[in-house]
Amino acid sequence: MAQKRKKEGTRLTGRVVLPGNSSYNAARMEFNRRFSKFPRVIVFCRRTQDVINAIKWARERGVRLRARSGRHSYEGFSAVNGGIIIDVSEMDKIKVDRKNMVAHVQTGNPLARVYRKLWNERVALPAGTAPDVGVGGLTLGGGIGLLSRKYGLTCDNLKQVKMVVASGRRGAKTIVANKKKHSDLLWASRGGGGGNFGIATDFSFRVRPIQDVSIYSITWKWRDLEKVFPTWQRWAASVTNRLTSTIEVASKQVGTIVSTGQLLGSAKELRRLIRPLLRAGTPVKVMVRTVPFIEATRFFAEADLNLEPKFKITGAFGFQPLPREGVRIIRNFLSKAPNRHSTVWCQSLGGAGSAVSRVSPTATAYPHRKAETIYELSARWRNDSEQQRNIQWVKRFRRALRPFVVGDYVNFPDLQIKNWPEAYYGVNFARLKRVKRKYDPHNVFRFAQSIPVGSR
Repeated sequence: MAQKRKKEGTRLTGRVVLPGNSSYNAARMEFNRRFSKFPRVIVFCRRTQDVINAIKWARERGVRLRARSGRHSYEGFSAVNGGIIIDVSEMDKIKVDRKNMVAHVQTGNPLARVYRKLWNERVALPAGTAPDVGVGGLTLGGGIGLLSRKYGLTCDNLKQVKMVVASGRRGAKTIVANKKKHSDLLWASRGGGGGNFGIATDFSFRVRPIQDVSIYSITWKWRDLEKVFPTWQRWAASVTNRLTSTIEVASKQVGTIVSTGQLLGSAKELRRLIRPLLRAGTPVKVMVRTVPFIEATRFFAEADLNLEPKFKITGAFGFQPLPREGVRIIRNFLSKAPNRHSTVWCQSLGGAGSAVSRVSPTATAYPHRKAETIYELSARWRNDSEQQRNIQWVKRFRRALRPFVVGDYVNFPDLQIKNWPEAYYGVNFARLKRVKRKYDPHNVFRFAQSIPVGSR
């Protein structure tokens, strides 16, 4: 009997979806509908053994595999034609140990659920804004959000990761990485990108007590761009690190500039802190209020809802404010945007004793510690006929800004970046290759921009 089972190989367990199933189309869809891939099988894992079995099954048959958590890979790296998608989205347990201020979070959880479950215990994890982003990919790439300047990136609060890695020629096994064991894998899991070394199934995070926060939103007309954008850049990096803020410049067709932010403090203090912004240009709409933290997460999530289904995004980091020429480039590109769904979005990260910039660029795999700002350039559309125009616009926009910005964020991947190892990982790339060689020497976990098995 054992001999027969060995001959047949490992069986897939969990919820297995095949091309003939009625749920196949929904199961294969990516968040970015620009990609439409047709896997041979999709496995929705419910426990760690399902992940182990799926990796073994793929290795025994020589089938390509992809790890998937929230489907938000901007370049569709979590999907594959003819291979197996190993999806952890049904692994969504969360347990909070309030005494030790630690949360155990399975990697299939979307952010909205993480925030809600932690809020029940009045604790928070610094993380992103999009409610349906998977905590798995977000954490492994870094994780930026409205608590970043005070409490760091999501990955800075990662204490331990359980990961299923390839073992031997055809096997798979679970390992636990923390400061005491497999500390090099924990280092790589803090900003080294998702799906590079294995499939993470469980995170342990340090969490923070939270109650009420204060939020603001200021809207200007497009004509105020040259006054507002430089003011925001200088202000955002110099204001207290209890305040993390964003600014989004829409296309000229939409004609708005909106800045939002969150303060760990009172509305009265926030009104005082945003005065420099209120003096810039002529604000047409101002909102300041104190809300329970969970309500703030919903407020910031609104910008990520009802977006066009197909998009091209690229990112970059600003280590100092854009000069006048850089702001002019933003104006020029957004005045000739391919459609109204084109924007530049920025978030403050560094400056004023920020928790992000206090960490050494080599202490975690995320290297962009000294950046003051992160940029996201995006174009969105619905019809395929618009695709090339939008993609080319983003490419040209990035190229035009290149003299003033550096690198890219691995969670904003861009296949058009030729030297992506330098852009994403900078000084940490050589070490990431060594970690890859140690934990995935056969390059089982690979995709278009996966970390290669290093030769040194």
